[in-house]
Amino acid sequence: MEYTVRDCQGQILLKILQLIQKAQLRGAEIFASQLSNHLVSAGHEVKLIALLDGSASLPFSGSCRSLKRPLSKRFFDVEGWRMLADEIAAFKPDIIQANAGDTLKFAVFSKLRHSWKTPIIFRNANKVSDFVRQWPKRIFNGFLVSRLEHVISVSELCRQDFIDTYHFPAGRTTTIPIGIETQPEDTSTPADLKDILAGSRVLVHVGSFVREKNHDGLLRIFHALSGKVENARLVLVGEGGLRSVIERQILEMGLKNKVFLLGQRYDVLSIISNANALLLPSSIEGLPGVILEAMYCRTPVVAYDVGGISEVVRNEESGWLIKAGDEAGFCSAVESVLNGSVNSVKEYAFRMVTTEFDNNIISKRFLAVYQRVAS
Repeated sequence: MEYTVRDCQGQILLKILQLIQKAQLRGAEIFASQLSNHLVSAGHEVKLIALLDGSASLPFSGSCRSLKRPLSKRFFDVEGWRMLADEIAAFKPDIIQANAGDTLKFAVFSKLRHSWKTPIIFRNANKVSDFVRQWPKRIFNGFLVSRLEHVISVSELCRQDFIDTYHFPAGRTTTIPIGIETQPEDTSTPADLKDILAGSRVLVHVGSFVREKNHDGLLRIFHALSGKVENARLVLVGEGGLRSVIERQILEMGLKNKVFLLGQRYDVLSIISNANALLLPSSIEGLPGVILEAMYCRTPVVAYDVGGISEVVRNEESGWLIKAGDEAGFCSAVESVLNGSVNSVKEYAFRMVTTEFDNNIISKRFLAVYQRVAS
């Protein structure tokens, strides 16, 4: 006979399995790790399982177990589905949260093949209609989605888009934004970057080198800006398949000594804190956590109005919000940030993220959904 476990206040304690793609420094995995830490601190038991092998050190106080599945089997992995079923049988979770990407497909097919009963919650970090434009893919994804118990979307726009795209019941959806860690961190200039950051007007971009991050547009914006702003430098943090393409464009545009590619870093907040502005001219987004991190660091944000960004970046109030594709307008906004007084915007943004987006608060909202679904 199984007994419900409660803490000394009578709160039901849950077992939660967080499923991620791999150990990588991507928003979905970092937030899943941070969320898990807060859940563990509240007395719940959390297990983090990655589908693929990854080399990054995630900010999770526990261990991350990798199933080490080959990427070549991402669409049909009978052995992997069994491995997940075995993990579930041993851990006996009350909730499984699939965090973006292939985790949804993997969890659903494991459940269908091995008939385990644990409810699946999907954390939707994107405006899905931007990625699901062909009917075969929409039908296939709709089949997967129909097996979900609940969907937690990162923004209200993403939640409504998910409902409209898959005709998913609105009553089984919730909007909970990404959160930030508010503990003090070392914001001194990283020793290996002093020659780049010191004495310059530094603009930073954090994101994977993938098409939707629009690095080529960012380079065009910076090229126009560098002719107007003395000693401007652009720092790119991240990795990805398009890195070599961007490196070639930097050389072709004559920006070799002005644009610096730093790769993956564990001191992102320190870099952002030492920058004059964070630039995010993405063509597709959900609600990127790096915006909230910049606000926490009191670094002004200039971003295109895509996805759920407008739900946190309010133009000239908490940042600068530019119509998507308006490179001239984006460039003009960055000039205003560099040459104007922005203290009131920085302070407003800082107050907003520390009162509304603290992970201490965000984790309680996730937990409320978990308890409702588990009951």
